[in-house]
Amino acid sequence: MKSTLKTIISLVLSAMLILSAGCSSSQPEAISDEEMQPGEVIFELDDTTESVIDDNVQNDDSSTKKSEFRLLFAGDYIIYDSTYNYAAALANGSGYNFKPMVRLLRPFTERNDLCYYNQETILGGEKVGLSSYPCFCSPQQAGDAMVDLGFNLVSTATNHTFDAGEEGILESYKYWQKQDGVFMTGSFDSQSSRDEVHVLECNGVTYSMLNYTYGLNGFILPEGKEYLVNVWPCDFTSPETDSEYQAYKKQVKKDIDAVRDKVDFLMVCMHAGVEYSTNETDYQRDMAKYLADCGVNLVIGTHPHVIEPAEYIGDTLVYYSLGNLFCAQMQDEYYNKVTSVMAELTVKKVIENGEIKIVLDDLNNELMYCYYNQATWTDYLIVPFSSPDIKKFLPEYKDVYEHYKEIFLQNDSSLPVAPCAK
Repeated sequence: MKSTLKTIISLVLSAMLILSAGCSSSQPEAISDEEMQPGEVIFELDDTTESVIDDNVQNDDSSTKKSEFRLLFAGDYIIYDSTYNYAAALANGSGYNFKPMVRLLRPFTERNDLCYYNQETILGGEKVGLSSYPCFCSPQQAGDAMVDLGFNLVSTATNHTFDAGEEGILESYKYWQKQDGVFMTGSFDSQSSRDEVHVLECNGVTYSMLNYTYGLNGFILPEGKEYLVNVWPCDFTSPETDSEYQAYKKQVKKDIDAVRDKVDFLMVCMHAGVEYSTNETDYQRDMAKYLADCGVNLVIGTHPHVIEPAEYIGDTLVYYSLGNLFCAQMQDEYYNKVTSVMAELTVKKVIENGEIKIVLDDLNNELMYCYYNQATWTDYLIVPFSSPDIKKFLPEYKDVYEHYKEIFLQNDSSLPVAPCAK
């Protein structure tokens, strides 16, 4: 993918002002081999970029400089056959239209610079052949709806990534490479693509994102093509005695070390945990602690399909599971499979006396509900609990809200949660 905004990344951590306009979250065109290290993608400055001080870069005094961007992150986006059949009906015989189902997210995406979600089911598209549970292959128009909203960061390493085989991954990879301004990671088309070091930029703050899954539902990647999906394997017993899990930490650290000193802010998306459990596992805690020790700023957890707690480990903010942003899973008494957390925060870069510090500020955690008509498996719609619309779709919304607010805050009660509608 080519980016319309590219900048040269300097490793000198001295006081300076990065001059930029807007955000880049796509893979830029690499410079010549003579000018770059193996496997590293470096940004160039586009001729159209204005050399002016961005509104997001503030100078309090001669020795302190600040830059910042707003980040939104949401949970699992799962496409069942009932969902794409409804999308087909909405399209009136012309493909699939998922946009009406996610339309209430637009106010959130429009106020953020970077917007992340987890693409749980592979977007292999109709060329590969659409399918649903237990082996998914989803219409690529499901991705179109999210890109149209402004989602520009996507993780694809999940336990369902290999459901449609190598062809599904390759078709998904081609699709995401065509989305201008969108950065996807977690699954790849080659070893060289997997090993590229991505240094992205937004409002004068450099950043990157890595993504791993605990496994592939028993599928084994073809020999010599382990690059297709980033796997950090777990055997669900104990991280201390899991030799394969411990050994793979070396690869994770290698990936982090390749980019850590090149960016201001680093996030890692971890697809791990026990499905439908509202408590994090020993593996999730061990992963989060290890990533924090490696200097990761934000850990985003997906896979359990329900809300789990969040907390800080040192300066690292950890979400063990955001839950299902969008799905058609069966609802129970507390609607646990159709509720999620969608978070927003400001990533602030402060340069003071030549030292760089990253501060996570203005955090907002919004509880979300994915409605559908249980009788007809239609009328899908993601609804914020803070919206007055929630009353129409979930009459017992106050009880459900309090239930999941308590679960989310059980490790750190100081985290903010947006109030539900009155």
